[in-house]
Amino acid sequence: MIKVSQEAKVKLASLMAEEGFDAEKDYVRVGVKSGGCSGLSYDLNFDQARVEEDKVFQDNGIQLIVDKKSFLYLLGTTLEYSGGLNGKGFIFNNPNAQRTCGCGESFSL
Repeated sequence: MIKVSQEAKVKLASLMAEEGFDAEKDYVRVGVKSGGCSGLSYDLNFDQARVEEDKVFQDNGIQLIVDKKSFLYLLGTTLEYSGGLNGKGFIFNNPNAQRTCGCGESFSL
């Protein structure tokens, strides 16, 4: 399961509307790809369709889809959002990450 904080929900819904997506019926695709300072980096996009292998979650009114491979890395993660003067944007609080880089966009297991 992947969770979405209230702050992340508000920001995701706003960004989805700006880009022509509907937060009530479209998806937030969360994934992991090779790269970044620590070896793996997070990927966050909007999508209107899912494929059969995708895992689907709904939390806090946001529908998330995750491919099978990324799911293993993201299990138990909470997607948060931090704005303000020192805000970083979206933050993945991933209990599986043993090391993260300073920017918080990449990790290793």
